[in-house]
Amino acid sequence: MPDLASRLSLSSCWNSHRHSDGYEMLAEIRSLGFARAELSHGVRLDLAPGILRAVDEGIIAISSVHNFCPLPATISHAAPNLFQPSARKKNERALWLLHTQRTLEFAARVGARDVVMHSGSTSFLFRDPSVKLEAEPPPKPAVREKALARLRKGAVGAVRRVLAAYDEILPSVVAHDLVLGVENREGILELPLDDGFDDFFGHFSEEAPVGYWHDTGHARIKHLGGFLDHESHLAARAPRLVGFHLHDVDDQGRDHRAPGTGSVDFEMIARHVRRHHTLVFEPHPSLTTEEILRSREFLLEKLGG
Repeated sequence: MPDLASRLSLSSCWNSHRHSDGYEMLAEIRSLGFARAELSHGVRLDLAPGILRAVDEGIIAISSVHNFCPLPATISHAAPNLFQPSARKKNERALWLLHTQRTLEFAARVGARDVVMHSGSTSFLFRDPSVKLEAEPPPKPAVREKALARLRKGAVGAVRRVLAAYDEILPSVVAHDLVLGVENREGILELPLDDGFDDFFGHFSEEAPVGYWHDTGHARIKHLGGFLDHESHLAARAPRLVGFHLHDVDDQGRDHRAPGTGSVDFEMIARHVRRHHTLVFEPHPSLTTEEILRSREFLLEKLGG
């Protein structure tokens, strides 16, 4: 197994918008000391030829790909929720399947192991529980529990559609020797719900290539909102854990900040990192090159112990 310095990956979410050539995009990431990159959900179709050339020439390895990648031809900005597997409309679910299948094929072509997945959301025509759950000041415990109960009940149908969509793509995941990383989300209505991961993964056999992808910033935001305990949530997912998105959360509650500058406890995160996990630094595009370099050194120090 490679050491941490060669395992740590940088997401192209940081620089894809600045490049018209995928080769130059990946060469920039490599020049900062990263031997691996994640191809994020902002990779436009015009970047693909250069990406393939960089991979074929061996200038960098691809750790993971984030659905959808490349983006649909008419889309030029990051749009991971453009089509949702939870959608009530059959045509939207069909488009999700189409573009997810293309992501799987691209991930296999660039030699990635993991495909990071958003799993849709639930919605409410009336009495949206997120209004109360996100209210300031926070609602009384009884009101909060009632809203959470409504959220869980309302999510049942959407989760059923998501699982059916995953079942449909699993043969292709297996055929391409990939692993799906189901990401924890920061939105109240996004799926799986924080207390629904065990039931979600219980749908799949232990051998199924479907795992948990832990986003440190999203979990910290939910922790600050009182929706989960960060470490307990992470520890409970250990049997299915395949990878991490690593970033921090600042005092204003903004994520994708430089690790070590916010409130995420990276010493706690380090206790749960194993040698088979994929580690991806996922910074905001506004971070400077100097911040990227400092973040890399911080992560190597904190996670390498």
